[in-house]
Amino acid sequence: MWQVKVHDDHRAFAQLVDRWEEPIRRLCTRMLGDEHRGEDLKQETFTKLFDKRKLYEPTGRFSTYLWRIALNVCHDELRRRKRRQEFFPDGNEETEGIDEYADSEPSPDITAAGREEAEMVRQALMKLAEPYRTVLILRHYEGLKIAKIAEVLDVPIGTVSSRLGEGLARLTRLLQPTLNRQRVERKTPNIDPREILVI
Repeated sequence: MWQVKVHDDHRAFAQLVDRWEEPIRRLCTRMLGDEHRGEDLKQETFTKLFDKRKLYEPTGRFSTYLWRIALNVCHDELRRRKRRQEFFPDGNEETEGIDEYADSEPSPDITAAGREEAEMVRQALMKLAEPYRTVLILRHYEGLKIAKIAEVLDVPIGTVSSRLGEGLARLTRLLQPTLNRQRVERKTPNIDPREILVI
């Protein structure tokens, strides 16, 4: 990134995009619940990164800087959606595409039931308030450690921990009735939503 800042090095920037475009696309898709919009926001993230290259200061990790830009882009989009809903209350914001989102190489042992449970979790995640959804996605989908999430969000570690705990509690409350009904129908043991959160 320093090469990009100082020399407007397009080759170095292309390397950054190549390294980070997939994680940023996943993050944007999961934050918005829309694969196509996630792709657009990924592009917007890298456009902003290049446009603001002269402001970059290598005082911390580049990854933290990039995660922040991507999350800000997602938050801006979520605010725009909310404003649209206020102006057009009968409008139905679509979340289509989230059920089709999956890693490009799913493991062969994923069953139809597993995909159904994963879809329920994704839909429940979209119902959570933004602060809880953000920390759950960064922790359980992107695999960031709590300290890294705190750095990205610029909040204390304790805040991240409490948001994770509360987010999981809210997610459990949303999912438990459906999971219990499925458990009875399939005669399987209780399912902890945290066990399927990473699917």
